[in-house]
Amino acid sequence: MNDAELARFTTAAQACEMSNAAFLAYAVDKAARDLTRTASEIATERQVIDELFAARRHLGRIHGLFNQTVKALNSGADVPHFDAAAQVVADAASRMDDAADALLAHRDGAADGGVPE
Repeated sequence: MNDAELARFTTAAQACEMSNAAFLAYAVDKAARDLTRTASEIATERQVIDELFAARRHLGRIHGLFNQTVKALNSGADVPHFDAAAQVVADAASRMDDAADALLAHRDGAADGGVPE
């Protein structure tokens, strides 16, 4: 731990009226109870960026499939769930935009000397 991390850790323990050791034990136990959430909480920025790029690639593939679907629609094919599928994809793209914005805000906060959440 560097000095800034130790200070933040000590401040957090004091805010909870716990010793550093008790706070650490509690935090480790809490993290171990929900490994999926813990993994997302401690993901490095690089891992988050990698996931955003992977999601972008998947949306690109979906774009290709939608082009094929529209071509089929223009040829008279029946695509009964097209509107629902299009809405799901639009929602996913929106969430991706929000995630990218949050990542940039996080980076800006860290660059300005703020403490990232």
